[in-house]
Amino acid sequence: MGVLFIVPTPVGNLEDITLRAIRLLKETEVIYSEDTRVTKKLLSHLEITGKQIIPFHAHNEHKQLERSVQTVRENQITVLVSDAGTPAISDPGFLLVRACVEAGLEVSCLPGPTAFVPALVASGFPCDCFVYEGFLPHKKGRQTKWLSYKEEKRTVVLYESPHRIIKALEECVNFLGPDREICVAREISKLFEQFVRGRAEDVLKHFQQHAPKGEIVLLIKGKRISLLFK
Repeated sequence: MGVLFIVPTPVGNLEDITLRAIRLLKETEVIYSEDTRVTKKLLSHLEITGKQIIPFHAHNEHKQLERSVQTVRENQITVLVSDAGTPAISDPGFLLVRACVEAGLEVSCLPGPTAFVPALVASGFPCDCFVYEGFLPHKKGRQTKWLSYKEEKRTVVLYESPHRIIKALEECVNFLGPDREICVAREISKLFEQFVRGRAEDVLKHFQQHAPKGEIVLLIKGKRISLLFK
């Protein structure tokens, strides 16, 4: 019976990959990939050839699921990768992981790159206690989410696209207030990595003047606790 290996891949710099990840990519015959083009580029960089790369993404995961579990069962080593970072975190690969677990198959996840960890650590915000929220809902439940962060004392970590970051920052100002401390981390580990820290209103103004590009992590500092002494 086979094993599904969850293999993190670089979020930017292609050097950010472990020796064990490279070995498994060489040893496996089958790779499930969120974006086959990105995976082929990585394999080419690593000089790995002859692999069966099967797409597993948001548009085909339910149709592909039963067949994928059977593939994992029949192969000694099957690898799951996303287009960047650790699969299953805000990623359709979660469904394959869950299905394999429910089928009684062995699942093993390698430690490795993920965008929100370096963004959180380098933000300067408290990271001993935080809440990872992934992507905000596009419509239903979005306002409710923002309101839930108003009294949140932990650092909130969100993913956002460059096309929607202005809207998210405007909502942050409206729902949490212009003085809430936030950090926008952009292009983690890449050549143009950038951290913009400050008041929500000021960070919004910055990106209104400088159109953002690349993958974005939005961090919201927890609400300060006021201590009153008599």
